[in-house]
Amino acid sequence: MQTLQKLRILFLCTGNSCRSQMAEGWVRRLKADIIEAYSAGIEKHQLDPRAVKVMAEAGVDISMQKSKSISELPTCEFDCVIALCGDAEEKCPVFPGKAKVVQRGFDNPPKLAETAKSEEEALAHYRCVRNEIRAFIEKMPGNLSQ
Repeated sequence: MQTLQKLRILFLCTGNSCRSQMAEGWVRRLKADIIEAYSAGIEKHQLDPRAVKVMAEAGVDISMQKSKSISELPTCEFDCVIALCGDAEEKCPVFPGKAKVVQRGFDNPPKLAETAKSEEEALAHYRCVRNEIRAFIEKMPGNLSQ
């Protein structure tokens, strides 16, 4: 019996602190049987504590994931690179091989939280984006050809 090779997908964001970390966590939780998930940033920031908190609320532990830049990724050929913000799409490097680059932007929770009047309001922005990313991941890989 032939074993199917998992799709290798890289989630790319500016700093690999929030959205790309959430996407990687959701894939590991929901699609680990068919997708091998990676995340990275154009630059390296710290893992966002609010992202960790709202993902934990949904039953996904991303606390051990580390923020990393593209240069820190293992050498492998990606099937798809998903740019989760406009900055990542604009600065997305060329990936060798067959990697398809897909733009799927999500709002930036830290930016939205800047104007929040309370911690609860800030977390509400994170929860909203978390849920949008989950809905996107649930439809993978079929939604990557659109």
